Amino acid sequence: MALKGAGAEEKELENHQGERLVRLSNPNVAAMQEDVLYHFSLSTSSHDLPAMFGDVKFVCVGGSSSRMLTFIKYVATELGLGRTGDEYPNICSGTDRYAMYKVGPVLSVSHGMGIPSIAIMLHELIKLLYHARCTDVTIIRIGTSGGIGLEPGSVVITRQAVDACFKPEFEQIILGKRVVRSTDLDEGLVQELLRCSGDLSEFATVVGNTMCTLDFYEGQGRLDGALCSYTEKDKQDYLRAAHAAGIRNIEMESSVFAAMCSACGLRAAVVCVTLLDRLKGDQISSPHEVLAEYQQRPQRLVGHFIGKSLGRA
Repeated sequence: MALKGAGAEEKELENHQGERLVRLSNPNVAAMQEDVLYHFSLSTSSHDLPAMFGDVKFVCVGGSSSRMLTFIKYVATELGLGRTGDEYPNICSGTDRYAMYKVGPVLSVSHGMGIPSIAIMLHELIKLLYHARCTDVTIIRIGTSGGIGLEPGSVVITRQAVDACFKPEFEQIILGKRVVRSTDLDEGLVQELLRCSGDLSEFATVVGNTMCTLDFYEGQGRLDGALCSYTEKDKQDYLRAAHAAGIRNIEMESSVFAAMCSACGLRAAVVCVTLLDRLKGDQISSPHEVLAEYQQRPQRLVGHFIGKSLGRA
């Protein structure tokens, strides 16, 4: 069963000011007296979500909690939304599953590693934005990836998220049935981010497809895992076929991220730095300080985009 994003079938929901509302693709939530966002340790009855989050316009998500804390501090200082030395407490301190930080209209949330972890987070994040009555929200995943045919440190802005068979779709088994959702991302946002990279002119940035896999080792054709049933030639043939299909990097979250954001009418993008060229090896062996600087690149690009959108760049 194939499902299109809701935006393809219905007019985008707007409020009286013409602002885009966050919508859910689930009629059951509106009838609930209380919605417990369990993995955030938040609830519609115990927290005033519109007061806490109603001004959010930009949501950035990434794997680790420390990286997302670093990002919110960077945005606060760089865009003048806070002062050097300000503290940004973890809003989700009641749980150790995810971390969440906020400054002004920017929300920064960790999502862990892989499709299951980011999917759980996104269900509750999108409901949070819905309950908070947020409008005109842009959500961007910032992270790391393995490049294909790119120098380490290159930044990839995803045009389309594809699966391990190079198909632009996300498949999930729901009630025993195969459900497929499209993985479309906002092309206009892709081009805005590319222009922002040109403004910075600090590192190589390309637009390309991103392959999302279920695993870091065999799923990505690595030869260095505990299990391996293929050869170096098999791996090279696969990666070169991926490159020919327009794929420029590999990670483990983009497909479900694109599918869920599209289904709920959220303007979304994926911006990842490459830590190595997978055509040349499997292991990440660059010095820590080099990797740390690489990981700052998507943050600087997205920070500049946010600043430009707010008239602060």
